[in-house]
Amino acid sequence: MPELPEVETVRRGLSPLVQGKRIAQVTVLYPKMVRTGAEALAHDLLGQKIQKVDRRGKYLIFDLGNHVLLSHLRMEGKFFFQAEAQEPQKHQHVLVDFDDGSRLVYQDVRKFGTLDYLPKEQLEAYFQSKKLGPEPVEEDFALKPFREGLKRSRKPVKNLLLDQTLVAGLGNIYVDEVLWLSRIHPLTPASDLSAQKISRLRQAIIEVLAEGVARGGSTIRTYKNAFGEAGTMQETLKVYGQKGQPCLRCGREIEKIKVGGRGTHICPRCQKL
Repeated sequence: MPELPEVETVRRGLSPLVQGKRIAQVTVLYPKMVRTGAEALAHDLLGQKIQKVDRRGKYLIFDLGNHVLLSHLRMEGKFFFQAEAQEPQKHQHVLVDFDDGSRLVYQDVRKFGTLDYLPKEQLEAYFQSKKLGPEPVEEDFALKPFREGLKRSRKPVKNLLLDQTLVAGLGNIYVDEVLWLSRIHPLTPASDLSAQKISRLRQAIIEVLAEGVARGGSTIRTYKNAFGEAGTMQETLKVYGQKGQPCLRCGREIEKIKVGGRGTHICPRCQKL
């Protein structure tokens, strides 16, 4: 599943390719993907120009001036840019043709991804309705509200980090990584974390996601960037996908357990419950 580093990498790749381009035609081959109505989208996007491509958490935001097109890639969504429009392939569900003959393609094998079209003035309310937490960067991700949010919950810390309310952008891969770096067992009730561990956890979230962005994301199965290239973060993962390998910190064998139905990787010595 694309997490913040993968979505940010897609954004950085797409932005120079589509910014300033005017939309000439929109073809939606899987209408259920467009939650605000496929026919309306195909009509309303005509003639609009992409001002820029932004991101909030795991959402891509195509800024059209007065409106925005929001995309959540879910499990396996991908965007590809074609300098010249090509014949649609299997699993390509949305085609955005520009007036210069180029095309933006949305592909999604599982069809879980979503598109929403709304006035820009409703964007903040949209994310508030999703209870989306702050971006995981120093200037936005304050320690005090993060600590207070953890202290209010008896949920396992991994589950709480995955729900996007305390901080945006974490998924299964990077939660495992930040918990290993923080020496926190994923089943630890959030309210049991000490102030010191919470501070360490916050810093780990910032550092790991920043490294993920710098490395172009993690390609575990099918993720590719806007140019069809794999990321390299998987080459430096310390715990995720390392079952049976020695912990890089203590040498103990990495184990895989289930937390909230999700495969979860831990070092049983470094991350004691």
